[in-house]
Amino acid sequence: MTAPQRRNTDPTVVTLGCRLNLAESESIRAMLADAPDATVVVNTCAVTAEAVRQSRRAVRRLRRDHPAARLVVTGCAATITPDDFAAMPEVDAVVANPAKLLPRSWQAAPAPVVQPASAQHTRAFVPVQNGCDHACTFCIIPAGRGASVSSPVDDVVRRIAAHLDHGVNEVVLTGVDVTGWGADLADGARPSPRLGDLVAAILRAFPALPRLRLSSLDGVEIDDQLFDIVTGEPRVMPHIHLSLQAGDDMVLKRMKRRHTRAQAIGLIDRMLARRPEIAIGADVIAGFPTETEAMHANNLALITDARIVHGHIFPYSPRPGTPAARMPQVDPVVVRARAAQLRERVAQNRAAWLQTLVGLPREVLAERDGTGHSGEFAPYRLPAGTVPGTLVTLTPTTIDEGLLA
Repeated sequence: MTAPQRRNTDPTVVTLGCRLNLAESESIRAMLADAPDATVVVNTCAVTAEAVRQSRRAVRRLRRDHPAARLVVTGCAATITPDDFAAMPEVDAVVANPAKLLPRSWQAAPAPVVQPASAQHTRAFVPVQNGCDHACTFCIIPAGRGASVSSPVDDVVRRIAAHLDHGVNEVVLTGVDVTGWGADLADGARPSPRLGDLVAAILRAFPALPRLRLSSLDGVEIDDQLFDIVTGEPRVMPHIHLSLQAGDDMVLKRMKRRHTRAQAIGLIDRMLARRPEIAIGADVIAGFPTETEAMHANNLALITDARIVHGHIFPYSPRPGTPAARMPQVDPVVVRARAAQLRERVAQNRAAWLQTLVGLPREVLAERDGTGHSGEFAPYRLPAGTVPGTLVTLTPTTIDEGLLA
């Protein structure tokens, strides 16, 4: 009689990078649950050189913490430079992005495509798209993710239904280029669907869904239907994160972005005119090659003009193989200083914005660490005993350590 195989009931999956990686990590964790041996996974990021360094540090730390486990590396950094990770003595295997959602890649029994909500997160991250068809000069991600591929509406609806069956109150649509959803779904008789079509279908399919949130959007791809939904549908959260990247037109041109500064500000102005409570988030790169002090000043002004309160500031780092890496580089010391100035400007905006929410009742989704987030993604301190994953109405009277309380 053979001994029963031990189930890896609590697999360790460390995630770096974007919300799409988070969603994919949950699928990996579910597939590993039936694996006979202990496996730990690092789902890597390659968006910056620092992200790659953090990925390598995570590998070394996990090997120290789990000396007997099988250690597997996946994600964008592992896909772009697989030999580098395979050469690390701590690594047992490398799984490229195209294979990381295939059960056989993890030597596990086949698992269903749809997974329940994560035990680590109180909201459900639902991938609707992967890859990117654009060619921003600073970005290495298309090399790790490939061309844009959209999930059909029926597949997205099925995944969301599974999460709602497990009591999730907020769904977040994720992807590499979310607003590029649908471009590959044309059937010949009709034009390609747009993200607005998908969001409308989700809202129709789930009239009881309390909260739908969108991850990073490219403003030039926001179609009219999506604009109307974002600015008029209360179940879509008033929190828009835009892939702006820069506030200077020459830098935007050298990045091969498809918008101008005026177009970005105009879009935000129109959104806020229709729905003033929308909180604006944005990605901004500091110290892009050839950036002068005047161009940096335009970046600083963008933080103010775009009313950015959720700022993701990235110090530029050259990614080998990208056009920007061959451009004249800014001194790294200057890059770091400019990034600090941009973060400080965002912090000023954010502090003033949080102050405007004091005294106003807001519905807050409770997290597992005693905090929660409103629809605008403002952070709140929760009353003791609040059940994670529930929606509670709070009226803050102060701000304490960056939290409304």
